[in-house]
Amino acid sequence: MSNNEETPKVILNFKQVWPQLNIIEKIEYAVSLVLVCIISVIVIIALVRLGKNVFTMLVLNALDPLDFKVFQFIFGNMLTLFIAIEFLHSIQGVLQRIGHIIEVRTILLIAMLAIARKFIVMDKATTPETMAALALILLALGGVYWILKNKTTA
Repeated sequence: MSNNEETPKVILNFKQVWPQLNIIEKIEYAVSLVLVCIISVIVIIALVRLGKNVFTMLVLNALDPLDFKVFQFIFGNMLTLFIAIEFLHSIQGVLQRIGHIIEVRTILLIAMLAIARKFIVMDKATTPETMAALALILLALGGVYWILKNKTTA
């Protein structure tokens, strides 16, 4: 194996890209690298805890996964992980020089995922007004996302 095949992709990319960056881009790149490390640790810890909690709840305590509270807990945590992974993916795009900053469309997708998560973990006592407000926010975010997607593809 050559030296380049043994070196991780991020380090190779760093070696190639770093000298070509101006000071602002170097700061952005360094911050993105630190954020990737932090979010990666958070995702790993959250995944381990989710696995432990699911095992404890469903196997040891023999709880019904169709029970409302169990369903809320499991899928709320899973969606939280999906949101973190999507955020991590968008930051990795900066490191791979696919984009200079996190795109607005990515932030809109993350916001829509967060609202979808909120609908899942919502308790039964939630008022209709709160549900309607969240639905309108979700429609507005979806509309803005659609406009941005169509604008950039046109």
